[in-house]
Amino acid sequence: MTRIKTKRTCSNGHSFYKSTDCPTCPICEKEKKPEDGFLALLGSPARNALLSHGIDQLEKLAQYSVKDLLKLHGLGKASLPLLSQALMEKGLKFKE
Repeated sequence: MTRIKTKRTCSNGHSFYKSTDCPTCPICEKEKKPEDGFLALLGSPARNALLSHGIDQLEKLAQYSVKDLLKLHGLGKASLPLLSQALMEKGLKFKE
């Protein structure tokens, strides 16, 4: 069964089509993506999960264990190698 895509317009005036009830504008999400830093390595769900918990710096990320991070809605196992590598490059690691 294929869902029908409906045309929507976000509060910023972007028009887009979606087949789900999700209100997120894909154009706005692309515009919010940082150009550099560890958050630029992640997709929108993982990035938003971290930002909603105030994790916007590697030092803050290092205060969390892998187990704690996986509890965040939107952050999954695929993001962990990217985050781990970013931490290692700064001489940091996840909390034990």
